[in-house]
Amino acid sequence: MSTVSNVVLVHGGFVDGSGWRGVYDALKADGYNVAVVQNPTLSLEGDVAATRLVLDGLDGPAVLAGHSYGGVVITEAGNHEKVASLVYITAFAPDKDESVATLIADPPPGAPVPPILPPNQGLLFLDRGKFAGSFAGDLPRAQAEFMADSQVPWGVDALSGAVSEPAWRAKPAWYLVAGEDRMIPPLAQRAMAGRMAARTVEVPGSSHSVYISQPAAVADMIKQAARV
Repeated sequence: MSTVSNVVLVHGGFVDGSGWRGVYDALKADGYNVAVVQNPTLSLEGDVAATRLVLDGLDGPAVLAGHSYGGVVITEAGNHEKVASLVYITAFAPDKDESVATLIADPPPGAPVPPILPPNQGLLFLDRGKFAGSFAGDLPRAQAEFMADSQVPWGVDALSGAVSEPAWRAKPAWYLVAGEDRMIPPLAQRAMAGRMAARTVEVPGSSHSVYISQPAAVADMIKQAARV
């Protein structure tokens, strides 16, 4: 067993890479080399290209971690030769030919429905008034309101982007379930983790923004995935 020293963090839709700051700080304090991908979230192809560009610049293998839609990105980009392991943080984990659109097409009965507004010029936003309850239920109200008011447009093409070759079929995967997630139902998270045979940890009481509210738990899982 050896420890991978590089970590690459991939954010999801409606947000940018700054939400990884707490995880970044925790990993840096333990000596890891950490890179945060600022993926445009306009198309899966573009986001995979942005992630591969970061991976190309690394000296040695890396743990590739993704939050939410970032899980789709790492599932495709994770086929890069430098990726040693994958970490899904309350993330979509599609199989071949699946996308976010196909994964959310048939929600479990009674599951909360994310407040995604109708597309505007090919771009998606969350309803600002419902953002806190759906995306950031365990964050301070002021922080959740700032996130709602600083949303990054999420492209319809990213939503429908399908994976061609899921990296988790060839590489070890970890999955962190957010126990009170109202964007991706915990039941769906557990199902995706199960079919990957991922090492799974559940954080009770955490929202979809668990990577912000519980950075130590997220960093701990990434450090587990680094010991491959």
